This record gives sequence, structure tokens and C-alpha cells, in this order.
Amino acid sequence: MRRLPLPLLRHNKAVSYTMSAIIITAVTVALVIATSVYAYQVLERQRGAAEFEVAKKSILAFNDALENVAWKPKSSRSVRFTIEYGNLELMPDASILNVSATVGSNEYLLNSTSTGLARYSIKNSYVNFGEGHESYILGDASLIVTEGTESLGRALIGQELGWVNITLSYRTRAMRASVIEVNGTDVNYVNVSIVKVLIGQWSTHIHTFDLKARCLDVKTSALSVDAGVENCTIRVQSGGESDSTVIPLDPGKVVFNVIVAEVEVTL
Repeated sequence: MRRLPLPLLRHNKAVSYTMSAIIITAVTVALVIATSVYAYQVLERQRGAAEFEVAKKSILAFNDALENVAWKPKSSRSVRFTIEYGNLELMPDASILNVSATVGSNEYLLNSTSTGLARYSIKNSYVNFGEGHESYILGDASLIVTEGTESLGRALIGQELGWVNITLSYRTRAMRASVIEVNGTDVNYVNVSIVKVLIGQWSTHIHTFDLKARCLDVKTSALSVDAGVENCTIRVQSGGESDSTVIPLDPGKVVFNVIVAEVEVTL
């Protein structure tokens, strides 16, 4: 017995094959897009992390440049930065710096000034150390340097509010330079060195640029006091931070020489 053809059945099978092909194609395209997006995000994170490492080196190089010119009026040096995923902020008068000396029961204000800061920032989607993280790539938590060969620079990595920052600031050097007998009295000479960073206005910078440090002036002042004690205390306050160090003295007099290097930071 002959079977009659069933056109409707053949049509349904054709439609089913077509729909299957469309679904498979759509799923494949979706997977390709998802994979491409994920790969792009991974690549962007790698690029951002690589920029962060380069930014650390640029910050350290700029500190070397600034300290090199700090005590040489009118001299200047620059360092190139390349930034695409983060930004560099120049912040004028970002911190108030107070330096004082305590001799016996008396305290003397040696210097009070405002100083600027430079800060590189990048979102924690590229670099993530964990909220509240702090670590130093230059210097440490101390605000005072007591060795002549130690850098005054302090570069702090900190993470907060979705950003990872590298903040470059400067510490104070305090050390006894010499003791000289004058008319039968020992005179202690204590040098206090301060870097004052001058920034014209707050600004944010990206792409490729040269950051320049130029020493405008080096100012000195002196304070002489009687010192019938065996030591004095130098105290530094910067923002909400405070630090102190004890400097040995020979009983007699002490002369505090305060040396302030005014360094302009510009593009």
C-alpha cells in the first residue's frame, strides 16, 4: 500500500533544523562575545597593573630629581610620566609642617610652613591590596631623618575608597653637625633641613608629560639658646602625624640652623 507524502511533517523538520542552527549560532556568538569581553577586561587589568609598577619607578625617579636640585638654587630636573589608567594630582599647601625644639623645659618653634604633595592614583579594579592597606616604597612612617645619607623622600602606597594611591611627601632631617668651643663654652650646632614643595594650583594630569622640580631658593635662619643639658628633642608635626627624636648635646649652648629648600613642582 502506498504511503502518501506528509509535507507538513517535512516542513516542521526543516523549521526545527533552522531554529537549532540559529540557536547554536546565537549561543556561539554570545560565548565569543563573553570570552572577548573577559579577555579584554583581563588585558586591561594587566595593563593597569603594569602602569602602576611603572608609576612607582617614576615617583622614585622624580624624588631623586627633586632631592638632587633641592639645595641648588635655580637648578632643575624633570622626569617623564606616562599615565592612561590612573592620574597624577599636584596638591598645593596640602599639609602644615611644624618643627620645634625642646631644650630643658623650654620649647622653641623653629619653623612652620605649608607644603604641597604629589599623588598618583588608580582604581582598585586594576590594583588591589585590600582596603586600609599601607606600605612604603621609599622611607618609612618616621617624619624625621637623623642620617645625612638617608633620603628625605617618603612614598606611601595606601588604599581607600576604591582607589590605590602613591603619595610623595618629605621628611625633616635633624642632626648635630658639630661642637665648637667658643670663649671657653661648647657650642653645639644642630642642622634642621626642610623641603618645602611649592605647587601653584591643584591639578590632575594624564597621558605623557614631564614633571619638573626647580629649586627657587634656599632660606636659612638660626636660633641660639643656652643648653645646660645633655640632649634636646626635635619634634615634627605634619597634618595628623607627629614624631620626635633626641639629639645629644654637650652642655653649653646650642645653635639651631634651619635650612629650608623651596622647590617648585610644575609640568
